[in-house]
Amino acid sequence: MRNNTAYINKVKAHILSHLNSFQHSATIYEASKYSIEAGGKGLRPLLLFTALDALGTDLDQGISAASAIEMIHTYSLIHDDLPAMDNDELRRGKPTNHIVFGEAAAILAGDNLLNESFNVIAKDQSLSAEVRIELVETISDAAGQSGMISGQMLDIEAEMKTASLDELETIHTFKTGALIKAPVTAACIIAGADEDIQSELERFSEVIGVLFQIKDDILDLEGNPELTGKNTGSDEKKGKVTYVSELGIDGAKQALRKKEEEAYSILNKLDDSIAVSGLREIVQMFAQRDQ
Repeated sequence: MRNNTAYINKVKAHILSHLNSFQHSATIYEASKYSIEAGGKGLRPLLLFTALDALGTDLDQGISAASAIEMIHTYSLIHDDLPAMDNDELRRGKPTNHIVFGEAAAILAGDNLLNESFNVIAKDQSLSAEVRIELVETISDAAGQSGMISGQMLDIEAEMKTASLDELETIHTFKTGALIKAPVTAACIIAGADEDIQSELERFSEVIGVLFQIKDDILDLEGNPELTGKNTGSDEKKGKVTYVSELGIDGAKQALRKKEEEAYSILNKLDDSIAVSGLREIVQMFAQRDQ
């Protein structure tokens, strides 16, 4: 992945510079900054930069889109942790936003990051107006009713119930997968990728989106809290429907391996068209991560 990981720091710096440029409420700025600085893995920006690299495109062109996606992801975590949602007190090894700043400020900090994410793209003069519009459409679709928001609602409605594997995949294709697909689609838009290549890369992103969620469910049971930054067993306590709850731990691990093989198979088909070695590393990272 060359120096793609260095771009995660560029993304964080870009977000903080944007938020710091027009402070009107110190509390909102500090609450927003707190969660951005909390030490997230930056996997979505990394995926965007790795896809740009595979498509032979200057990585600097992806900073605003990667920043927007990371801001939206962070806002979703702030809101997920609220008492009305998952009621968590620990995120990324630190007290959750509402524990530090209070519920009202946490809600507004999340709202702030969501709204300002699109402002970051709109202000990127290095991209054409057409590309910026297409990026806003793609990312808002992934974050809103067409993607993450519906997935979160389906997830809440499935609590204390059983679900088929198809129903689980539907929930997580929206809840988790939409914001993992968005970086890949964004990279294709920025790079002006061929339609067939974009279609295959988006199919790849859908597979690793589900893979990512399966691994998350496994880590919720078996992960080390010092590494994951979250308490283990929280999904079971909340009655959440997960791959582990429906398939058992061994079944979930088998499903993980199946998705991993499927992702590699798609990349093998693309091997003659683009440089897929970095994307193979992403699959391995998603499947073998411990946090």
